[in-house]
Amino acid sequence: MLSVQCALVAMRSAGLILLLGMAVLPQVQAQPPSIAAAPALALPDAPQPQTPQPQNDSAQNANAASPSAGATLSGTVLDTNGDVVQGARVAVRRPSGASAQIVQSGSDGQFTFNNLPPGPYKLTVTAKDMGAYASAVISLQTGDVRILPKIVLSVAAASTSITVIGDKEELAEEQVQIAVQQRVLGVIPNFYMTFDWNAPPMLARQKFQLSFRSMFDPTAFAVMAGIAGAEQYKDVYPGFGGGLSGYGKRYGATFANHVSGQLFGRAIYPALFRQDPRYFYKGKGSVRSRALYAMSAAVIARGDDGRWRPNYSNVLGDLTAGAISNLYFPSSERGASLVFFNGLTEIGAGAVENILKEFLLKDMTSHIPRGANGQP
Repeated sequence: MLSVQCALVAMRSAGLILLLGMAVLPQVQAQPPSIAAAPALALPDAPQPQTPQPQNDSAQNANAASPSAGATLSGTVLDTNGDVVQGARVAVRRPSGASAQIVQSGSDGQFTFNNLPPGPYKLTVTAKDMGAYASAVISLQTGDVRILPKIVLSVAAASTSITVIGDKEELAEEQVQIAVQQRVLGVIPNFYMTFDWNAPPMLARQKFQLSFRSMFDPTAFAVMAGIAGAEQYKDVYPGFGGGLSGYGKRYGATFANHVSGQLFGRAIYPALFRQDPRYFYKGKGSVRSRALYAMSAAVIARGDDGRWRPNYSNVLGDLTAGAISNLYFPSSERGASLVFFNGLTEIGAGAVENILKEFLLKDMTSHIPRGANGQP
């Protein structure tokens, strides 16, 4: 009897356990396996799940913007003392001449250009009372941040006008006194050559004064005698004849040409046209440029106002002297041919004389003022 009761109790307990198991089993089956346990249950070669990474908002905004960003160009403007220059006008533009972007340097002398498209640029900097700066071509790439070396502006050169107040007559007289002391080898006059490129002009009176000194200088008589002797030897102008009489006529004609040429070419016409009869020593430049200048001085002269113009004085003076020579040359030699022959001969001789002055006579001339070295 007791056994039967024990058996019934055991059967009831087993039934209760079975009912409880059936109630719990659906809940266990509804739960998925945990992630932590997944690796232990998964196959060795199965792909692992990827965990999504959060994105930064600023990065998303940058990706949403334009992929090409502009370049930045900056620098500092200083003066030669190393002090900053405030308010300098800084312009950057394409070499092709497109419109410029312009900024001003700040209180620290700095400037900045932002969002410049890639490509070549040129930078210019200017400031009041200062020199200008221009850069070489600056090539910018996308996203460049370029800081230029310090830009130094020099102080602009001041233009000063100096007016020399003095008596024009005294200045002109001083020029004559300088000229009459200039002699080649201390003997032959070199009156009509000035080594001071900025020498003040002579007045009409001084032009006549220097002309007369040149006409009747003792060496002029000796030089004319030598020219007459050469013409006698070559039998130039045979109408003069031979012997002492022929020589005397040639000497008189040569001296008369000298006087008329000096009077008209270096006194009358220079005073009339207000031109300087002197040769202005150049002394600078290549041999070719100096030679061309020397020859051109026979037909180009400096005016009393400092401007260069055709040398009417010299050309007309030589032609006038040639015309006057018709009065004392033999009748067989007279005519237009004599005028142009003598006139053109004198012009050519003047060009040769100028070449000698430019290249040889300076070192042979005495009493040259100190500091007078020709063209500045």
